[in-house]
Amino acid sequence: MTRIALLLAAALLALPAATPADVQLPPVISSHMVLQRDMNVPIWGTAAPGEKITVTFRTQSKEAVADAQGKWLVRLDPLQAGGPDPLTVAGANTVKLDDVLVGEVWVGSGQSNMAGTAGGYAKNDQVLAKLVSTSYPKVRLMKVGYKTWQEATDKTLPGFSALLVAFGLPLHKDMDVPVGLMLGAVGGTPSGNWVSQAAVDADPACKQAIAQALKTYDADKAQKDYQRQLDQWTKAVEAFRAEKAKDPKAKNKREPRKPSPPAAPGQCTRGRMGNLYDAHIRPLVPFGIRGVLWDQGESGTAVTGIDQYALMGALISGWRKDWGQGEFPFLYIQKPSGGGCAMDPSDPVTCKGDKFVPLPAAPPASNAGFSRELHIRIMKHPNTAMAIATDLGPGVHPTNKSGYGARAARVAAGFVYGKKTEYYGPLYQSHQIDGAKVRVRFTHVGGGLVAAHAEKLQGFLIAGADKKFVWADATIDGESVVVSSEKVPTPVAVRYAWDRNSPWANLFNKDGLPAQTFRTDDW
Repeated sequence: MTRIALLLAAALLALPAATPADVQLPPVISSHMVLQRDMNVPIWGTAAPGEKITVTFRTQSKEAVADAQGKWLVRLDPLQAGGPDPLTVAGANTVKLDDVLVGEVWVGSGQSNMAGTAGGYAKNDQVLAKLVSTSYPKVRLMKVGYKTWQEATDKTLPGFSALLVAFGLPLHKDMDVPVGLMLGAVGGTPSGNWVSQAAVDADPACKQAIAQALKTYDADKAQKDYQRQLDQWTKAVEAFRAEKAKDPKAKNKREPRKPSPPAAPGQCTRGRMGNLYDAHIRPLVPFGIRGVLWDQGESGTAVTGIDQYALMGALISGWRKDWGQGEFPFLYIQKPSGGGCAMDPSDPVTCKGDKFVPLPAAPPASNAGFSRELHIRIMKHPNTAMAIATDLGPGVHPTNKSGYGARAARVAAGFVYGKKTEYYGPLYQSHQIDGAKVRVRFTHVGGGLVAAHAEKLQGFLIAGADKKFVWADATIDGESVVVSSEKVPTPVAVRYAWDRNSPWANLFNKDGLPAQTFRTDDW
């Protein structure tokens, strides 16, 4: 059986029970759905083996014959945006779908920052609150668990993903076409649960990482380490429960998480590899989509021996292979680094608020971890793009979802749809050392570089051969920034906003977008 056949078989598991002769469709193919324009759209389902199936939509009529397992699939010719129109599937019985639109379809996935509901975030986000208080007849919502696509109304939007709503509604307004938003996200989940074992096995970088990790893997030591962690956890739980019994205020605190059993390189420590992909994404495959918006980054991989960058490569290529639509756009959200200014509710894309935080006396020890490096490196994968959002608020769960969504929609407009707009802040391109100074060049300067909300640039670090970074003086010179410090007469490397929380970093372009964090070293 081919890979496509296997995927189709998995998708059809969601079909409701019926008599063998009945034509049945999966929940993702239902009334109120949005079909992706300008592509061959798949429509699939089940029927009696050998049964002739006819799918009729607009002026098209496509036929298929159910195979020995009763599975069938047709592909409509490319469609123009519009609707609503009926869609009919006829065999021994006839299924008529009403109110079918054609437009742009996006999948949103990841963890809590994608799963968090619009109604919850709207309490602290004026722009989002206004968005979800309105109905949008040409915007539709779907996620696993829905029996059918839902219209985007003031009743359904509050329970849907805040980020996906804040992304999809600006797209709808800007492009003036129907938009379908499909959601599969679970809070606190590592990327290993969103990528199939087959995708990991097929990825060269993952295979190499596993082989390298196996060389030093000690199963006995791993088991001993686990037992030590388990003993510590047992004591911590006992202490927690004792405190909870004495202190009523502790009732809302979470019990310490039990450590995961050891896993050999290539194995997932948090349940079965790809279990969330199978549960929340695979039922949507191979529905026609424009692309994916991804927001996940705090929980690592949960796959022993494989770093986040390698696993994300396998995830992206695996999803694309399963969908069978080529290298569709894969957009993702950069984690916040503290924010520098307040949001202007009238313009969720840019910041127009307070001055940036003053620099601390000494640079903090870098704690960027994998997140900074990861987000920069992911852009090396084909047809991927990042919404730079370092200025849009602090914390793991920034409240400014309207800003994040609007930034992502702006990236989609420029990167995916080719709109003539600046969609990135300044991106590091190259650097040149000239005596005591380092000239850093950027792309995506837009209307020009600027020190936002301050008289001078902040957030640049410089170091010599001793690898000791100090705050640097930085001045804008055309499409470059010249960096220097009296303390470093012979510079070797420059960093910008490399700390996880850097609310002082204020290099922007005049289009209101912040510079991407970067470093020139590999220390």
